Amino acid sequence: MTDQVELELEVPAQMAGLRLDQAAAELIPDYSRARLQAWIKGGQLTVDGRAVRPRDKLFGGERLKLKAELERAGEWRPEKIDLRVIYEDESLLVLDKQPGLVVHPAAGNPDGTLLNGLLHHCPQLEKIPRAGIVHRLDKDTSGLMVVAKTLSAQAGLVEQLKQRTVSRQYDAIAQGKITAGGTVNAPIGRHRQNRLKMAVLSHGGKEAITHYRVQERFRAHTLVRCHLETGRTHQIRVHMAHIRHPLVGDPLYGGRPRVPPEAADALLQELRHFPRQALHAAQLALVHPGSGEDMHWSTPMPADMLHLLELLRADVAGAPG
Repeated sequence: MTDQVELELEVPAQMAGLRLDQAAAELIPDYSRARLQAWIKGGQLTVDGRAVRPRDKLFGGERLKLKAELERAGEWRPEKIDLRVIYEDESLLVLDKQPGLVVHPAAGNPDGTLLNGLLHHCPQLEKIPRAGIVHRLDKDTSGLMVVAKTLSAQAGLVEQLKQRTVSRQYDAIAQGKITAGGTVNAPIGRHRQNRLKMAVLSHGGKEAITHYRVQERFRAHTLVRCHLETGRTHQIRVHMAHIRHPLVGDPLYGGRPRVPPEAADALLQELRHFPRQALHAAQLALVHPGSGEDMHWSTPMPADMLHLLELLRADVAGAPG
């Protein structure tokens, strides 16, 4: 199933000197820069009837003509899945993702994902790349995600993420006693030996910056609030492990559980068998791509993390001395 996209417009004189792809991004904001570049390279977006390169400069006064097909985002099927929608309007929706829910279909997870549920909840998303998903959470990370419902909203949110104006803050329960907050500025890339893992790399990694501050200290653990400046795969998990404070329950980066001396059996069992990385996307803030309004959402930690915190607090209260 495809939709035809057709439009014609004139390049204003004040855009003289701009590259074609730069001007197109301003004149046709409903589509991402990457998509417009692909249409230019494919000859679907022409200048005065001629196919040119994205980097070619404009003089002003040219006629741009776009004639392209907007294909379905993918061949995924809609599924009725419990989605915790906490905000929705004509441009976007914000979800509180439960732990255990995979965001995007992949090998081994062709269905039963958040994307399948989104297509059922909002069928128009089949025409949006990745069904409007502009950032992801790991399968076992809970919390807030924003999804674009229109192409223009998607382009706006992707640009905000690129400009680092989207604020994402996470609650995490880390192993070890962290004395003070700080910043981890360490590039991340695919692990050289284990391709399932990411790692801090001295060469070849992508810039990755995580700010963290201490919320609450326990005898052998710390509740921290992490603020992402960049959004690399597994970023918080990798960075906290890099500073030797991996997250409780993390199957890839956690290592052996750290246990307070003479801890109660209930806490021992919880630390040894916590079912996922103790990480929750607690706050999200952005500029609404349609209205320009500053928007902010927050959501409390899920029951498993709250229960672990109760046990850690009880451990502090009952500790000798």
